[in-house]
Amino acid sequence: MSMTTFPFPLLHLEETDSTNRYLTDLCDKERMPEYTTVQADYQTAGKGQRGNHWESERGMNLLFSFVLYPAFLEARRQFLLSQLIALSVKEELDLYTEGISIKWPNDIYWKEKKICGMLIENELTGTGIARCVAGIGLNINQTVFRSDAPNPVSLRQITGQACNPTDILAGILARVQSYYELLRTPGAEASSADITARYAAALFRREGWHPYEDASGRFMACLLRVDPDGRFLLQDEAGKERGYLFKEVQYIL
Repeated sequence: MSMTTFPFPLLHLEETDSTNRYLTDLCDKERMPEYTTVQADYQTAGKGQRGNHWESERGMNLLFSFVLYPAFLEARRQFLLSQLIALSVKEELDLYTEGISIKWPNDIYWKEKKICGMLIENELTGTGIARCVAGIGLNINQTVFRSDAPNPVSLRQITGQACNPTDILAGILARVQSYYELLRTPGAEASSADITARYAAALFRREGWHPYEDASGRFMACLLRVDPDGRFLLQDEAGKERGYLFKEVQYIL
């Protein structure tokens, strides 16, 4: 079912295994228009980072994927896509509550609880990015979480109000479009610098000392910065700088 009044090409499904897989299969068959979005009421095999499953009660939350074709972006700059998508979700949620931050690389948190996860799958070609499929699971109206996920929270639990997932979806996609189109235009260096600065300011635990764990064990550190390639830079209590790629370090919550 397509919703003609929605401002982006939208395919709404009652159920699918994974919106990322569904949209990727669609795009493999034909080039779908940019911003084409697949939204599902329920996913039987929603994918997350580290192969995690995303718990979501049927019809309660936002489960969606959309496609971009950022051929104008060099492959080495693909983390910029992750930053702008995370910012778009964070800034839309800022309309509803305070305390929203981005947990590196792109989880969205309210205080110490996870409200949103995403999985961004880029198809590279030579030195460029041929296609980006971004899948997002955002807890909107669910009030009881039964899985062993350590710290889920929904917008309804935070605000006490039921929220309209379609309005939030439209808002997120409009923000993605705004950031993304700026990157496509002349003077995009200033736009990418703005995205990077906003992302840095929005980071979870961006100030103070916090516990982390890597292959060597647990340690306390403060956040120095996130590099353009997505590397996460910490400084430990001995003053040593430690750099990590995705999945090489974990926050201790």
